Amino acid sequence: METRKLTGAEAMVEGLLAHDIDTVFALPGAQIYGLCDALAKNRERIRTIGARHEQACGYMAFGYARASGKPAVFAVVPGPGILNASAALLTANSGNQRVLALTGDIPSQLKGRERNALHELRDQLAILRSITKWSGHIEHPAQAGLLVARAFQEMSAGRRGAAALQAPWDFFTATAGVGPAVKLPPLPNAPEIDLDAIDEAARIIAGAQAPMIAVGSGALDASHEVTELAELIGAPAVSFRGGRGVVSNDHPLGLTISAAQRLWPQTDVAIVIGSRFELLDMRWRYRPPGLKIIRIDIDPAELRRLPASVGVIADAAVGARALAAAVRKHGVPKRRDAAITAARQWAAEATRAVQPQVDYLRVIRELLPRDGFFVDEISQMGFAAMFAFPVYEPRTFVTSGHQGTLGFGFPTALGVKVAFPDRPVVSITGDGGFMFAVQELATAVQYNINLVTLVFNNQSYGNVWRDQHQQFGGRLLGSELVNPDFVKLAESFGVGATAVSSPTQLRPVLERALAADRPFLIEVQVPRGADSDPWGFILPDFGQGVRAQADFK
Repeated sequence: METRKLTGAEAMVEGLLAHDIDTVFALPGAQIYGLCDALAKNRERIRTIGARHEQACGYMAFGYARASGKPAVFAVVPGPGILNASAALLTANSGNQRVLALTGDIPSQLKGRERNALHELRDQLAILRSITKWSGHIEHPAQAGLLVARAFQEMSAGRRGAAALQAPWDFFTATAGVGPAVKLPPLPNAPEIDLDAIDEAARIIAGAQAPMIAVGSGALDASHEVTELAELIGAPAVSFRGGRGVVSNDHPLGLTISAAQRLWPQTDVAIVIGSRFELLDMRWRYRPPGLKIIRIDIDPAELRRLPASVGVIADAAVGARALAAAVRKHGVPKRRDAAITAARQWAAEATRAVQPQVDYLRVIRELLPRDGFFVDEISQMGFAAMFAFPVYEPRTFVTSGHQGTLGFGFPTALGVKVAFPDRPVVSITGDGGFMFAVQELATAVQYNINLVTLVFNNQSYGNVWRDQHQQFGGRLLGSELVNPDFVKLAESFGVGATAVSSPTQLRPVLERALAADRPFLIEVQVPRGADSDPWGFILPDFGQGVRAQADFK
């Protein structure tokens, strides 16, 4: 095997290129100078997007991966650097996205001596292993290619997730004879599908009166198969967050959670595909009598976490296709199109009460193309978007998922726009969350990332403010905010900016922003406390709802 003299960092970059990585999000620092130099030498083959904070590197990588479905990479210094990025890495792993973190470590000769070297953590690798699917340590340049390949192999095997690689400070500039970069063969994603279990599931479906399909982020690449299954059995399909768009919300069977909750009390079979089914016991918190659950999931542990009447370990597309074939053999349930249509109509009417959020969301949806990206945030607008923003294609609704990572929205949207510079991307964020990464306005300008950001300014952490009023006698602590003039602040960075205070005002401004060839910020001014409470559609009360929904059987 032919070898070349390469630094550890150069060998690492060759490994990234072998896996078709074309972008790295990075913030330079002493321990990874060698890596940054290797990236600079290869700037014609791989671009590097800088940032003003390590968390933004991680979130941009997450946005890139979530929107594109491809692996993404970021690089930061060890210790405080990787800890700053750890929330983003945790979010990526929890959301089943292939994000690879590259970081340094203390010099080799100080390893294990606890001399408190610069940025030293007692066991950084243990921390990384606790928030990723797989993490490794590179000792020598000759190992770099294999361990980079191993990281990509692990991220893609079975239930996808994040990975991390660390290496000593001196590794990145040390030279050695290094062989060609390698790609390891894919690990088996799932065992051979259990056709007996598929048959049993099909028999249950054949006898169902009111089946429902629930999908999560594990089904993002199975839109065709899941939609075909829904059409075959006449079942509504719903996703809380991660799987939105798998069955389009403009398909008669593609329901938001507000419409699906209307049908839930009569549901007798739940077909759960690529989802942990958070709706069951964390959101709807109601199990219809006699409910049977069929689960298709690539992660065997999921069948233990939420036991099912029938569990099938399979890729979402493969499992849905096999189930559809078996259903054709065993028969399909009686259709209930009228009930599904009525539930959709009820939800459209009922959710209009959540104001002003729903009217703002309607304007955004009408102006954003079907394939445009909508990146939410933990905010009053983000909560309302879970049930009141229609999604038409997989991966176009980007969310932090169950981590609920405040401050993720704006930097994540930057990564989405880097992945798709020619498709519109809208970031909606509250004033509190936006300030977590406001400095990345500079990144947007520096790298011509023409993102449209809507900052809904109610001068508070809106949900905290409401909870303190409703649950704690109005004793406010830390929920009221003092903000800058967001328009002047954005303009000082060179970002286009305008303020509005109504959905009617938003429409022409958003049209102009989407057409602008520059980053654009729209401050939406909302009086403190003026947002309607959206939680009735996220945590519904089925005590009265079950009786009220009898006409939807």
